[in-house]
Amino acid sequence: MLRSLGLFAVTAVAEIVGCYLPMLWLRKAAEAWVLIPAAMALAAFVWLLSLHPAASGRVYAAYGGVYVATALAWLWLVDGIRPQPWDLAGVALILIGAAVIVVAPRLS
Repeated sequence: MLRSLGLFAVTAVAEIVGCYLPMLWLRKAAEAWVLIPAAMALAAFVWLLSLHPAASGRVYAAYGGVYVATALAWLWLVDGIRPQPWDLAGVALILIGAAVIVVAPRLS
């Protein structure tokens, strides 16, 4: 379980970096060369997501919760914007939902 959570977190960072760098380029805050590591980050994102043994739809659903939490951490650490209490309440609800998806007993 801890391995999956770590893998989700690394996957989320790869996805965020893969989207953040082109955004910087589009806003003229970075040179075009940042598109190369962005593409590499997105390729890593897809590869990392494929490492999960569960069915892909379930993995994507659980990953979404970790992605939201990682995005709020990015907001604070990279953008310098501290998440508000409602942000934290929302991410807590999302992570609870992701945990239910991951640990629920399976009928088949």
